[in-house]
Amino acid sequence: MFDKPWTGILPATLCPFNDDDSIDEIGLRDYVQYLASVDGITGLVCNGHTGEVMSLRNHERARVTEIMADEVGHKVKIVSGVCAEGSDEAIGQALAAKDVGADAILLMPPHHWLRFGRSSETAVGFFQDVAEGADIDIIVHQYPAWTKAGYSLAEMLEMVEIDRVVSIKMGTRDMSRWAFDYRNLKRAAPDVSIISCQDEYLLVTLLDGADGALVGFAGFVPELISGLVQAALRGDLEEANALQNKVRPLSQIVYRFGEPSSDAHQRMKCAMTLLGKFPSMRMRRPIRPLPPEEVERIAAELVAAGFPVVEGALA
Repeated sequence: MFDKPWTGILPATLCPFNDDDSIDEIGLRDYVQYLASVDGITGLVCNGHTGEVMSLRNHERARVTEIMADEVGHKVKIVSGVCAEGSDEAIGQALAAKDVGADAILLMPPHHWLRFGRSSETAVGFFQDVAEGADIDIIVHQYPAWTKAGYSLAEMLEMVEIDRVVSIKMGTRDMSRWAFDYRNLKRAAPDVSIISCQDEYLLVTLLDGADGALVGFAGFVPELISGLVQAALRGDLEEANALQNKVRPLSQIVYRFGEPSSDAHQRMKCAMTLLGKFPSMRMRRPIRPLPPEEVERIAAELVAAGFPVVEGALA
């Protein structure tokens, strides 16, 4: 079904940690093997917000990328998130990812833009700098329109002219803009994929115009999300709605009617551990462990939704 590059389902992966906060490399290998075995998964994206990129040191980001490339790089594309405050640092992270086997990077905006904003020249120039300095394929990480880091359509139209920009992870979260932006971008650059990252609006965005999905939820329940995306994109609304009905209670358990966030990713990691599909619910500092009553509530909600918790998971 996904015969064009950078389309399909690309899970944003969680990162497992040992009790001493080191990366659980064995657990990570098992996890990505599981994801890569699911039909419709075309790539894996590490070092995103779901993967706690903010708490990982640069050498750890490279190591996570290396493990994934080594384990499943022969099956799926490997994308590494790049989160840096300046062009030189971003180029360095991109080169490190490239050296250990990444096929592309997910380039996040510098986070000081969230506070101070930036000019259009600076925003587009950031992508030009990294494309020229690292010579690796780039997925644009579009932030919500309400932030000072979100890109306008005019800016994205300039970005898709950059040779190394191959896809946009569209996180505008403004549904009145979605179809308009999608159609204008596809008209300008038909070979640049537009993929939804809006877990909470996934079915809507797929129906309005998308070439796939890059979502954390695909790293949680990959079979459900892969089935949902494929059904929606082939126009099978009956199947898509049936799968959406199974996803809905899980979405409420994780997102609590909000957007993806560190708290949501913590609940996702907790839920996946309770289901026996992830080695540990441990999060990196400064995030503190969920209180026992919250873990018990998540377990009860999973059972109520028809997803049995493994025996001993609450011990």
